[in-house]
Amino acid sequence: MPAGQAQKELFVNESLALIDMLMHPVVMGAAATPPGSPAAGECWIVEAGAVDAWAGQDDAIAGWDGARWTFASPRDGLAVHDLSTGAKRHFSRVWTSVPTVASPTGGSVIDSEARAAVDSLLAAVRQAGLIV
Repeated sequence: MPAGQAQKELFVNESLALIDMLMHPVVMGAAATPPGSPAAGECWIVEAGAVDAWAGQDDAIAGWDGARWTFASPRDGLAVHDLSTGAKRHFSRVWTSVPTVASPTGGSVIDSEARAAVDSLLAAVRQAGLIV
């Protein structure tokens, strides 16, 4: 902050709100319209085509501080926990969710079923960014 800057508390408060949003990111879900009565501290992923207070903020994380929305643009590699799905969402040019891995069913040859199950698990773990 430059010396003698007026209203320093505004910049400090905005910085603290961004730290709260991004140090342990948890979102309520994704939407294109701001919720009617958000609770202080709520965060949302702004979907494409957003309107009202979120217009022009596509893909951003919107955080409500009790008085106004603060927006943070995601960078590739950002991961958030989505409370609406109970799963992680990752940003890599677009928001994606970790796929659900189905349990293997059917088949008559045990070895091919086991290989398919392992391949499915490996693909999900790779997509989640846990292994390469």
